[in-house]
Amino acid sequence: MGKPTGFMEYKRELPADREPLERLKDWNEFHLHLPEEHLRTQGARCMDCGIPFCHTGMLVSGMACGCPINNLIPEWNDLVYRGLWKQALARLLRTNNFPEFTGRVCPAPCEGSCTLGSIDPAVTIKNIEVSIIDRGWAEGWIAPNPPQVRTGKKVAVVGSGPAGLSAAAQLNKAGHQVTVFERADLPGGLLMYGIPNMKLDKREVVLRRVKLMEQEGINFVCNTAIGGADYPVEKLKGDFDAVILATGATLPRDLPIDGRNLKGIHFAMDFLTANTKAVLNEGADFISAEGKNVIIIGGGDTGTDCVGTSLRHGCASVTQLEIMPRFPDTRATDNPWPEWPKVHKVDYGQEEAAAKFGADPRVFVTTATRFEGDAQGNVTAVHTVQVEWKQNEKGQFIPVPVPGTEQVRPADLVLLAMGFLGPEQELPEALGLERDPRSNIKAEFNRYATNIPGVFAAGDCRRGQSLVVWAFNEGRGAARECDRFLMGETELP
Repeated sequence: MGKPTGFMEYKRELPADREPLERLKDWNEFHLHLPEEHLRTQGARCMDCGIPFCHTGMLVSGMACGCPINNLIPEWNDLVYRGLWKQALARLLRTNNFPEFTGRVCPAPCEGSCTLGSIDPAVTIKNIEVSIIDRGWAEGWIAPNPPQVRTGKKVAVVGSGPAGLSAAAQLNKAGHQVTVFERADLPGGLLMYGIPNMKLDKREVVLRRVKLMEQEGINFVCNTAIGGADYPVEKLKGDFDAVILATGATLPRDLPIDGRNLKGIHFAMDFLTANTKAVLNEGADFISAEGKNVIIIGGGDTGTDCVGTSLRHGCASVTQLEIMPRFPDTRATDNPWPEWPKVHKVDYGQEEAAAKFGADPRVFVTTATRFEGDAQGNVTAVHTVQVEWKQNEKGQFIPVPVPGTEQVRPADLVLLAMGFLGPEQELPEALGLERDPRSNIKAEFNRYATNIPGVFAAGDCRRGQSLVVWAFNEGRGAARECDRFLMGETELP
């Protein structure tokens, strides 16, 4: 695909982001687009490798290898190279319901498994993807496409995050009447309130897609918690022919050390959610980092988002504690292509912190041991220690404190960004669903059926905390199996 010699002639090129200190002044998206001629050149780098690992969509060493939704990447790279943008969009939409989301927030396991990436910098797959869909919206090629025939079957999707939205979109294509329930005030789940506006614009990107889905016949019911007084499970099962649960893994991992009950210590998602609500609605309450020394405990995307949000508030300082070691700058010998490359990266938040304060805010192999507070019960400091990862008697690697590395770090605001333990249990319990040993809803991958006939589970509530693109994979798969349950057969992919 692309130009046969393009990978030898052209270097990898990404669009410049907005300048870090400039973008800290607002909540607007910071990514820019390349000019069309540059995008076509980048598409030309796709090297006709014969066996394109970029769209394999499987797990290798427990990590994603290639695109979990099996995007036909070489094909739309070639179409972009040839300037056939509308055809590229059609090819992209065959496998991806929401390229404007994955093109902005997916970590791009496709690029980690790009064949060219085994010898040179990978093809800029993610940037080409978002450029295709953004052009489609700009040109008016994205328009409502409701099904021509309705089946008369009604399906409830509980949760409007990535898995729920993709399940709803596919079931609607099959002709079923779909109602999506969301307990928050706006649809989108993680896409709406778990990811800051500067990474994924809520009005211009998320709500634009929700509006299109409504125009295609999908009904969104917000401010409604299933399983309680709002909407009992008996009514849910009585009103619908099938149910897909896509509630996510929203139970945060806590840090039960001395001083945890001090004021000023919050879960990261509470901080991010309230902030996005304030961005969308001026005057809404939020947890402000203005003028504060902020300590973020945990890495990953959520930790980075807390860094970027704190900086936009005008924090006095920001430090991010990561218990894991710093990744190497290049692939280690035990991390070969096409595995996900475990290499050191500087994300947008760290780049912004370095621009403002002169250094990357991350402190590696370090953990908190206790919180310190004042007489009024406010957190004032975090006590930390460096750790060394050693094997215990069972052969498991565990963090062991290193004597003499203790430190007291001033803190007025502490954000816990250590991941999630699984789904909240009230709804699964009310429905009588079986759970796996990790408290996730028990349903076999690629079948998605729970122990209750007609009830399916998809996304993080089934597999545990994972990537947005895996949620899209599971939502599509659950829709397929739900359609099969309702109709006896299915044409959904």
